[in-house]
Amino acid sequence: MSTTTRNPNTDSWLARYFRFAERKTDLRTEVVGGITTFFVMAYIIFVNPFILTLNGSAQPPVVPPFGGLVTATCLAAAIVTIAMGFYTNYPFAAASGLGLNAVVAFDLIATRGLPWQAAMGVIFLEGLLITLLVLTGFREAVLNAVPLTLKRAISVGIGLFILFIGLVNGGLVRVPVESITVTGNATIAGPTPLGALAAQGAQLGTPGTPVTLGNVTGLPVILALLGLLLTLWLMSRRVKAALLIGILLTTVVAIIIKLIVPGASVSASSPTAADLTQLSFSPPDFSTIGAGFNFSAFNSPQAAAKGLGVVAALLVIFSLMLSDFFDTMGTIVGVGEEGGFVDEQGKLPGANRVLLVDSLAAALGGLFGVSSVTTYIESAAGVAEGARTGLASVVTGLLFLLALFLAPFAGLVPPEATAPALIIVGFLMFAAIREIDVTNLLDGFPALLTLIMMPLTYSITNGIGAGFVSYVFLRLVSGRAREVPPLLWIVSLAFVIYFAVA
Repeated sequence: MSTTTRNPNTDSWLARYFRFAERKTDLRTEVVGGITTFFVMAYIIFVNPFILTLNGSAQPPVVPPFGGLVTATCLAAAIVTIAMGFYTNYPFAAASGLGLNAVVAFDLIATRGLPWQAAMGVIFLEGLLITLLVLTGFREAVLNAVPLTLKRAISVGIGLFILFIGLVNGGLVRVPVESITVTGNATIAGPTPLGALAAQGAQLGTPGTPVTLGNVTGLPVILALLGLLLTLWLMSRRVKAALLIGILLTTVVAIIIKLIVPGASVSASSPTAADLTQLSFSPPDFSTIGAGFNFSAFNSPQAAAKGLGVVAALLVIFSLMLSDFFDTMGTIVGVGEEGGFVDEQGKLPGANRVLLVDSLAAALGGLFGVSSVTTYIESAAGVAEGARTGLASVVTGLLFLLALFLAPFAGLVPPEATAPALIIVGFLMFAAIREIDVTNLLDGFPALLTLIMMPLTYSITNGIGAGFVSYVFLRLVSGRAREVPPLLWIVSLAFVIYFAVA
């Protein structure tokens, strides 16, 4: 009697559905990629609730409950990321966007005095508007209208952005205390990641040096350097899952240090990281899901249920929409380039599916009370580990579901343990700079603005906007305006308005 052995990499339902053979991947690689992406972005489980409840002035019940936000953040990320995996078959993960949640907390709630439910209503409407642009084909048309040079610059810029985030989170680069101005009641103590500073209402770079070298003799920085050297060694030896192994081993080292020296600080920005004594468990709190949602933002500022007024509310929605719109565009271009998903024209096959899931995710974030959910640039970490299909996203999403019950374990991973992965992923994405002709002023200068403004302004959208506007301007003044796609004129004008409003 003859028997046949099924190969899970070619014969299984998963292999056929996610097209392993076509993407030249296998089950193990996709699982490792999905796990890596989760660990690199798991910080959002606690950072998002922290930002949305630390608004500088408002007091409960104006702000949502922290526990409810942890649950809703995990659940929203899980739903969207799993949907992204199954519907698009790309290894893109999604969760609440850091820049957008800061706008909600410090602009809409703290500064303008909106109840958090009204702020989430604004996010919900912004998501619906972007979804409408996807369904009409406008969002994909804009994506396809971007010149190839700018697409490559976006990829390089996102690489620099990721690398910069890694340097800051690892403490290798820090913001001098004298360069920080904080609004509201937020406080800054110790070397803090730039994302957290911006989220707390900090204005960076005035006066003095915007950033400087971190405390390289401090334990958190030493831990990050150890992780970086370890991961680089693993990659130089061509060890599979080097990024994931680096994250896990660095975390283990941090836990051991905390066990041996309980008072030791292994993380500059997460005091409970690697501390087993801080583990505590509670059932998921679903109180914010569906509760944080109304449209009172359109009310008059003098109304009993205070709003922004119709015009002001529409301007806020426009700004949020533009940021969400181009953050995602930059992410899928950059990660798509890194994963080899784009064609010779820099177009991503099936991009409209990715954009549709991402747009609906924004609305879902408002409905769940966790701010806009968007595609994460940290997806590049999984791609760097070899992830090439949506199965990696499904794995990441399932881990977010598991985090509903095991969130404290995710909190054990210090930012210093994931920083090396971000630094290395940024380096890998930076390699695309070889495709940019920097000797041509008309292409090279817009490309330079695109890639340098992303890390320096901590915004993908700002980088894209600077590149678009300068590209159109240079083509116009050089007598080559006909080379500019019509949609690029419209989008560049929108960016001029966006920068003026911002």
